[in-house]
Amino acid sequence: MRALVFDPPVNPLRLDRPTVLAITPLLREVVVALTGDDDLTAEQRANLERVLLDQLRKVEALPLCLPAPSDPRLRDVAAILEADPADGRTLAELGAAVGASERTLSRLFRAETGMSFPQWRTQLRLHRALILLAGGRSVTSTAAACGYSGPSAFIQAFRHAFGTTPHAYVRS
Repeated sequence: MRALVFDPPVNPLRLDRPTVLAITPLLREVVVALTGDDDLTAEQRANLERVLLDQLRKVEALPLCLPAPSDPRLRDVAAILEADPADGRTLAELGAAVGASERTLSRLFRAETGMSFPQWRTQLRLHRALILLAGGRSVTSTAAACGYSGPSAFIQAFRHAFGTTPHAYVRS
């Protein structure tokens, strides 16, 4: 993961919160150059930043939102699943581990995140999948690490969320 920070007046996307973006190959290389090359001159950096801002105006936000719960029991469930997205325990089983009933956790997930537990877990898994794919992991190993029953189930969920396959996403 790489991060670029802009002064508030320089906000090409007009976003007010962290957002996952679908980037082009050119934009990816510009980000890599700006975040990894310490030998850039001031003029080279300024030129790349102009290209970056121009390209950022053309990208689309991906529909990925993972609200962080604030209730201590939900935070414990979230921590368990963030440590291992492939953990297949039901909400009732996770509730037993954190000292809350399935019904209570279900109600809290909806109230605090605006999602059902299955929706939130899917978003968590997809979020982790994007990180793993960006890091060079294969589709098959990413599917396993994120708790999908197999690559085809993962590909289907990924396509439903992002409108493309994981392989096509990695190549873009």
